[in-house]
Amino acid sequence: MIDHTIGLIGIGLLGTAMAERLQNSGMKVFGYDIVAARCHELSSSGGQVAQSASQVAEECSFVLLSLPHSGVVRDVIAELPVKKMRNHIIVDTTTGDPRTSAQLAESLKTSNIGYLDATVAGSSEQARRGDIIIMAGGKTEIFDKSRWLLDLLAANVFQIGPAGSGARMKLVVNLVLGLNRAVLAEGISLAERCGLDTQLALEVLKAGAAYSAVMDNKGEKMVNRDFSTQARLAQHLKDVDLILQLAAQSDLSAPLSETHRSLLLKAVEQGYGNADNSAVIRAYHDT
Repeated sequence: MIDHTIGLIGIGLLGTAMAERLQNSGMKVFGYDIVAARCHELSSSGGQVAQSASQVAEECSFVLLSLPHSGVVRDVIAELPVKKMRNHIIVDTTTGDPRTSAQLAESLKTSNIGYLDATVAGSSEQARRGDIIIMAGGKTEIFDKSRWLLDLLAANVFQIGPAGSGARMKLVVNLVLGLNRAVLAEGISLAERCGLDTQLALEVLKAGAAYSAVMDNKGEKMVNRDFSTQARLAQHLKDVDLILQLAAQSDLSAPLSETHRSLLLKAVEQGYGNADNSAVIRAYHDT
């Protein structure tokens, strides 16, 4: 039987978008975040606010995690009342360390708690529309039990493999996506510097073989210097560090990602860490 109340721990950009998506699909959301303002935002949109992450886990058989990184995920799970969570399922949408995901799945299994690393490809705005991809790692039994929930959240759902596989796939996706953004930023910057109309340059790029979907989502933002946040640049810098870590573990040289990291770091140093990922274009300017 489907539980119509979904637990949510972490009410940031993605967490808020998923909560709205679930509520618009007829589900109830019972959530918690350490930031009081985020809890207030959930309450204002019709969600119910818990007093703690433990209360969310006690009262909801499906618990979504949307947290900054694997260290926070590990800390949160360590505090949950696992003895009261028999047959619960944790669906972790955090972009994190694949090894940590695999370890968490194994440790939770002893308490009869299912775990999926169900990573998300898409911005918070896309998540609000349900126009995202979910890449899930975990046991088939757990995936099958969670499929109805994943289908509410995403346009496409992929079962990638055992626990940790979703996190690895997300890093591969983010590698390609991030480099697409950096290439677009460099192209628009070159067009601007050599005297071309950047709006027209973007239209030409979108019309030809150089097209990528990034141009639809980030092109206008780069041209208009609109860095209102859909996904934070500093968060992607964290992802690139994970990408480089995974590449090293896999004995792969990743020179493009090394260069991308330097661009993101420059934008962060200029004060754009909390701005949208489109702000990578600022790395091509002195200030």
